[in-house]
Formats: sequence, structure tokens, C-alpha cells
Amino acid sequence: MLRSIATSSTRRFASTNASAEKVWQVYLSGEIHSDWREVIAKGVESKQLPVQCVSPNTSHEDSDDCGAIILGMEEKRTNWDKIGAGMNNIRTKNLIEESDIVVVRFGEKYRQWNAAFDAGYAAALGKSIITLHPPSISHMLKEVNANASVVCEDTEQVVDTLAYVIRGELPKPRDGDGFIPIADRLGAGNPNP
Repeated sequence: MLRSIATSSTRRFASTNASAEKVWQVYLSGEIHSDWREVIAKGVESKQLPVQCVSPNTSHEDSDDCGAIILGMEEKRTNWDKIGAGMNNIRTKNLIEESDIVVVRFGEKYRQWNAAFDAGYAAALGKSIITLHPPSISHMLKEVNANASVVCEDTEQVVDTLAYVIRGELPKPRDGDGFIPIADRLGAGNPNP
């Protein structure tokens, strides 16, 4: 069972399972205009995975204005952006550093420079990366995907990947009856299966 902990328009999902099983921290980076984070959190909950999902502040307005709200108004917009970015950077860097896995979502509509930066930072730290995006933008993300351990097209694939990585659980094959195990494809007795 997971519970939601509200933190300034951002949700953290923590396992309430009292077992000694490791709780994996998964950082959810990327676009903020859809409910993909909630869909992954619900999938993690339904599979009862020991996962805590964390993310950047997903309120665009709060993320932009945090510096001015806390430190006061600035005459120059450049500094306004810099102080807000600095505050957001504290959260982002710490959460990525503490995470076991970083999921980076790219959508077709918006340019997600922050997500690309998060992916690069996670790669530099040696974090396991899962990218999530539609196939239509794969070419634009080829360098990011080259550093990802897994490239997913939908949130269900992300949840199934987490279930496999954490517990070794596999879903039914996506290809249904069309799935052919590798040993069958390569042939019995193949010296290099």
C-alpha cells in the first residue's frame, strides 16, 4: 500500500509495507503537462512494489517564482530566473543523487531542456536511466537513449520494467501469441543463445 505525501503541489509516494525489503527511490523527471507520474505511481501501488517516487516541483508557477517569493522581487528578470533555478537545483540534484533509478519523460509538444539536463546529470552520476517517450521523437533523443538502460514508449512499460528489476516479475508478452522465446528463435543447441 502506498500513501501520498503532499509537498507543495508535488507528491511523494512512500511504501507503507513494513517488511525489510529495500525501498527503491525512483526520480520522475520530465514534462509536467500530463498525469504520467500519477499513472506510474498507481501502477507501482497496484503491483505493491517497494518504490518511493520523487520528482521536481511540478507546479510551473511555483518553480518560476520561488526565488522571488522567498527572497523578494527582483528588478531584472535574468536574476529572477537564476535565483529560482538555483533553488530548484538544490531539490533536483539531491533527489537525483539519492535515487536508484531516474525515469525521464519526454513529450512531443514541449521542449524539455530540464529533463535532458536531468538525464545528463544522472548519467554522469552513473544512475540507471529509463527514458519514456513516443517513438516519433526517438531520433531527437538518440544520445539520451544511448545512455538509458531501457527506452519505454508508455507508462505501463516503465512499471513493468520496475517490477522486473526489483522483483524479477514479468508481465504477459506484449506481442501475445506472436512472442517467440530467444532459444526458439535461435534454435535448440545454439552455442551462442
